[in-house]
Amino acid sequence: MSKTTDQRGRIYLPKDIRERFGDQYRIVELPSHVALFPVDEDPLEGLRDAVGDAFAETTADELKAEAREAIADEVRADATDRSNEATE
Repeated sequence: MSKTTDQRGRIYLPKDIRERFGDQYRIVELPSHVALFPVDEDPLEGLRDAVGDAFAETTADELKAEAREAIADEVRADATDRSNEATE
């Protein structure tokens, strides 16, 4: 399927595409092209559908807290590695 943008840069998706995938998309820039990925109306429900019962008893706030802690751990580990490299 080929589409062009209008003067304001908008792309119009056909009705059958919108009905199949929804109205919200994430735009991802790749080295050679741009891709549109549909975003679920309820992303947490989409995640649960994708992974089964892995997060069945976990709230969105708990998932966010776990993700933030994992990122903080990575940042601390990276800072420690850089500090060790600088002292060598």
